[in-house]
Amino acid sequence: MLNIKNIEVSYLNVVKVLHGISISVDDGSVVALLGANGAGKTTVLKAISGLLRIEEGEINDGSIEWNGERIDRKSAVEIGKLGLVQALEGRRVFGHLSAEENLRVGAFSRANNKEVKAELNMVYNYFPRLEKLKNNIAGYLSGGEQQMLVIGRAMMASPKLMMLDEPSLGLAPMVVQQIYEIIRRFNMDRRTSILLVEQNVRVALDTAHYGYVMENGRVVLDGSADYLKGREDVKEFYMGISASGTKKSYKDIKHYKRRKRWL
Repeated sequence: MLNIKNIEVSYLNVVKVLHGISISVDDGSVVALLGANGAGKTTVLKAISGLLRIEEGEINDGSIEWNGERIDRKSAVEIGKLGLVQALEGRRVFGHLSAEENLRVGAFSRANNKEVKAELNMVYNYFPRLEKLKNNIAGYLSGGEQQMLVIGRAMMASPKLMMLDEPSLGLAPMVVQQIYEIIRRFNMDRRTSILLVEQNVRVALDTAHYGYVMENGRVVLDGSADYLKGREDVKEFYMGISASGTKKSYKDIKHYKRRKRWL
């Protein structure tokens, strides 16, 4: 469905962030973009969703295709209408609106009230907690509840591709487990493709079918989730597990050593 071919991205025509990235997302699959802060993962999502221009970013080379149609020259609104929906990092809720009003924002382009009501019921089925809080002001919800709200709002748009940016960020392990279980269910129930940006490699690879490891704006490794989970370098650098199976601190491991191993 989605094919990114050798895209290069820069900001303000000065800072080059992506260096020839190529990524594919098949119909109904879950694909994880993995890597440390600054690897360029969020920039990939913004290039797809058309949000680069807001931050004075530009695709200088390469192309992005959705079902064979080139979309990298389209606006964010046009891309959203095609069914590509991004949930931004950092739980971007409308703090002064109620939880249900936030959800309805996700369906702003749909005029059929019956469809909107059906989608609301669908979201409440996945997130029963949100139904109990639907009249509460979103700004006063907990971090986990706000993350549920952001994902639910993306679901309200009936996405064909849902892009989630760091859904586990700052959340307790139990909440992360609950949210990822819902992501898996949503993917299986609706056959919605999901592109997942995540630093929590373990939970991402337990959910994804395929993964790409990024460093400094480049893909340095890719493969099936099972393949990546079995790689000693992935376990060492991103899970903190040594070859012997013991947990290991990697704070002193230099970046160039990782690059050498990937290559």
